[in-house]
Amino acid sequence: MDSYQVNPENIRNVCILAHVDHGKSSFADSLLASNGIISNRLVGNIRYLDSREDEQERGITMKSSSVSLKYRIIRKKADGEDIENYMINLIDTPGHVDFYSEVFSASRLCDGCLVLIDVVEGVCTQTITVLQQAYMSSLRPILVFNKLDRLITELKFTPNEAYHHLNKLLQQVNAVMGNFFQGDRMEKDTKWREERERRMAVGDEVLMEDGEDENFEETDDSSLYFDPTLGDVIFSSAIDGLAFSLSSFAKIYASKLKIPEQKLIKVFWGEWYLDAKNKKVVSGKALDKEAVKRKGKLKLMFVQFILENIWAVYDAVVINPSAEKVQKIATSLSIKVRPPDLRSFNKEPRPLLQSIFSQWLPLPPLTFQTIIDHVPPPTISQSIRLPKIIHHDLSGATAVPWKVTDEERDKLKPRNTIEQDLYGASKDGTFIAFVSKIVVIKSADLPQNQRKQLTADEMRERARRRREEELAASNDSTLAGSTAGDEELRETLLPGANGTISGPEENLIGFCRVFSGTLHKGDIVSCILPKYNVALPSDHPLNAPYISKTEITDIYRIMGRELLLLNEAVAGDVVGLGGLEGKILKSGTLMAGEVGNFVNLAVVDTQSAPIVRIAVEPKKLSEMNKLVEGLRLLNQVDPCVETFVQETGEHVLLGAGELHLERCLNDLRDRFAKIQITASAPIVPFRETAIRTAEMQPTKAPDGRRGTVVTTVHDGVLSFTIRAIPLPSPLLDFLQTHPKTIKGLLSEQRKTLEDDLDVSNRGGVTPEKELSSEEFWSELEKVAEQCGRDWKGIGDSIWAFGPKRIGANILVDRVSGGQKSLRKKLARLHSAPASRGETAMRNGSTLDLEEVQQGLESDATNDAPLSLRDLDDAFDSAFQIATGKGPLCHEPVYGMSFFVEKVEMKPFDHSKLNRHQLMGGLISSTQEAFRNSMLDWSPRLALAMYSCDIQATTEVLGKVYGVVARRRGQIISEEMKDGTVLFTVRALIPVVESWGFAADIRKKTSGAASPQLVFHGFEILDLDPFWVPTTEEELEDLGEKSDRENVAKKYMDAVRKRKGLFVERRVVEHAEKQRTLKK
Repeated sequence: MDSYQVNPENIRNVCILAHVDHGKSSFADSLLASNGIISNRLVGNIRYLDSREDEQERGITMKSSSVSLKYRIIRKKADGEDIENYMINLIDTPGHVDFYSEVFSASRLCDGCLVLIDVVEGVCTQTITVLQQAYMSSLRPILVFNKLDRLITELKFTPNEAYHHLNKLLQQVNAVMGNFFQGDRMEKDTKWREERERRMAVGDEVLMEDGEDENFEETDDSSLYFDPTLGDVIFSSAIDGLAFSLSSFAKIYASKLKIPEQKLIKVFWGEWYLDAKNKKVVSGKALDKEAVKRKGKLKLMFVQFILENIWAVYDAVVINPSAEKVQKIATSLSIKVRPPDLRSFNKEPRPLLQSIFSQWLPLPPLTFQTIIDHVPPPTISQSIRLPKIIHHDLSGATAVPWKVTDEERDKLKPRNTIEQDLYGASKDGTFIAFVSKIVVIKSADLPQNQRKQLTADEMRERARRRREEELAASNDSTLAGSTAGDEELRETLLPGANGTISGPEENLIGFCRVFSGTLHKGDIVSCILPKYNVALPSDHPLNAPYISKTEITDIYRIMGRELLLLNEAVAGDVVGLGGLEGKILKSGTLMAGEVGNFVNLAVVDTQSAPIVRIAVEPKKLSEMNKLVEGLRLLNQVDPCVETFVQETGEHVLLGAGELHLERCLNDLRDRFAKIQITASAPIVPFRETAIRTAEMQPTKAPDGRRGTVVTTVHDGVLSFTIRAIPLPSPLLDFLQTHPKTIKGLLSEQRKTLEDDLDVSNRGGVTPEKELSSEEFWSELEKVAEQCGRDWKGIGDSIWAFGPKRIGANILVDRVSGGQKSLRKKLARLHSAPASRGETAMRNGSTLDLEEVQQGLESDATNDAPLSLRDLDDAFDSAFQIATGKGPLCHEPVYGMSFFVEKVEMKPFDHSKLNRHQLMGGLISSTQEAFRNSMLDWSPRLALAMYSCDIQATTEVLGKVYGVVARRRGQIISEEMKDGTVLFTVRALIPVVESWGFAADIRKKTSGAASPQLVFHGFEILDLDPFWVPTTEEELEDLGEKSDRENVAKKYMDAVRKRKGLFVERRVVEHAEKQRTLKK
């Protein structure tokens, strides 16, 4: 394999992407069989790249696995043959949505992808997701229509029906790609118009003299779409080893029809017919009158020359088994059929199908050739992909992500020597690599610890030396002793004494792509973590924690379940690296040499953030250290998992979903901690809010304004009035869309100093467009004006955002006339020439809002008299605490605005009441005021929701609806896939009710339906948790005790009980129904 890694031009890095159960692992098995890694008979059964036991049991992929395959092309020349050796690094990825982080990690290492689509199930939710990932990562996609056999054996389609079905699928896929392009184009159009207006406003003379076109320049997107005539569409049945493209049959029929191969490819797809009478190919529009009459007898060329031949094979082997037909087909195709396959194909037709197709239309050669022809080598792909990763302003520099025009190429030119090495995949340049994830390998599975089988010559030589040593030691050696010695020589272990392996049981290996240079075993490299800021020097205090050095102890070629030792890795290759333990947590950049400024190739994945959490503890408390170490290993090797310790001391594990958490717990028990673990019930996030309803109780406010609370502190020394009002929907949507911008308002250098991981959008929500400070406040004002006159000009009165200063709640100052305006304070801070903020930045520290406020306002000492301005921090702190822990069950609040309307302070004796006592009492009282003012409205819980897509037949559709209803879900849509009996049902399921939902669906439908759950966001449960029947109608329907369960109260009490809060519960229910002792 070493000879295949020399030239980066002959390397192709490809991943397989698809929805779950669309045939990825079987497709990979076919490619592995071509390299002799597995037998052809095991294709589709062994699932070689699914090496985990739970993967084999469930039949789905949970971890991305890599394998390096070789392919040889022999080109005939006049003076002989030219042999080209290629190496294809193939990564098989999971299709389940819970493991999307594995897809993201794999896409960072590849230049192209195979997108598989089940021709029966069609375009599913995860299909759209992986197409979007390919689009965003600038991967060159190749479309594979897989499971073609299902159209014949299950749906019983005719060849003509199959063509129209495939054509419709192709149009659907291209429509998805067009939506991605249209979204990008609209965003670029908006930016172009904003920039043009700005330049016109400042009187740009160049713009006026050049007279630029007022319309945004259109771009050519034709190369974005899949087209079988271009060779980027493969039709396959991986389980039968069948694959073909239009060129496969064009080569066969070119000489027979006496039509050039390239022209034949063009007419094999679309409305093209062969007019045998006139001996010409005509389109459907160009048929003459006589041909139109015969159109019913004419067949599409794709149907006549391609599909009918495929259908004939399946008819002879599966539908109407006939040994005579099979022999006839074998003779016409000049292939050989094994007699055992012929004798048993009535019972098991698959071996015979594999035998025929492996000789006629084999899958591996076509796939490899298509990858070589369409996926660019590292020397080309890196010049397109890496500029967009290194320079974020170039993310939309190309109209089509994987293609560059001459005008666009100028934007992507390297700006220094390091970028020149990166973009050109130079073998001799600076070594730079990206570690996409960390994988864990048992020490016994490492190649250096494997038993090495000696050759016959080595065994004879060792035996000869052993006999000489025995003769020299003693002339009385027995034959039994020499025989035992020969047996010991058959196998040997390289490391350790007596066959033992020293070191840890689990080894961490970095899954890595080399982008430039050459890496040798023993090289010292710098490890650069994702939080490293390229805008600051490498020796800056903010960057120091994110740089470390390590020695590369081993380089591995990853071959699925096995590893091979290498001496070096060159640019463009995908390898495994040892020596990174403790240096790289999940991902990072490796760079050789003492370089002043490093590059950071890490990108934050915002698609698969964990939302479900469980608390874990060992069954034996004495094994807590093992659990902590196991959690550390798990956090390092899983790209999506998060672990932390709560304030209560509980160890919490966060995962993407039920299946993901189940896999994490199995790994903890069996591999990392190796102890018995107790897991709590799932901890699901909720949100709290309040709304305006007609059934609200009369307000308790003294002035009659709902949500108003008047509070006094320390016997009337301080009094204040707070009013809560639910935020209007447009204003709430705006704040929820821009958390990153709100967090960045505290500093102009927000992009370099802030960690955006915890403010990124969750659950597949479209990432926000970050606004500048001026744009944010102006947009906020526009939205507020739409909400009515009461909200007009609210931007200048906003005191703070919360919780955590970025949430969708606002604290509004209605006392000081805008003196506490966050907008004005930040504007004054940023306009100061030498502020404390800049000094802190230079010293390598960050600023929070309290420091900003203290720097702008006069400091007060403990001995000085208190003024109203000294109380600002107390109101702000109370607001952050109250919105972080709501009144219902201490969950975060959203969608509320709190107005501080009146604050009065009476003179008091400072000797009896000091500053700290007053401030402490004010914070606690203000918290209660915020919560009570919110409860004056109609409080609501917001549930985390899953968007659920289920494909089911008409027979089990009713059962699916029943399961969804029992889980308190709601059906959003129901669509029937054209040409099939499948329905696609889309529903919303509360996350709190989703535990065991997938297993319940499969059980009720006998495995005929399986759901895909994707986090959708939070939705309000329209039920007051404090509601009790009061009206005559309610009392008549429900009774005084309201036997019907209040779901909102059930959720609220469950969370309160988990958090140790007071829960009101009845000790005795229905006391009048007590039984006597006799009964």
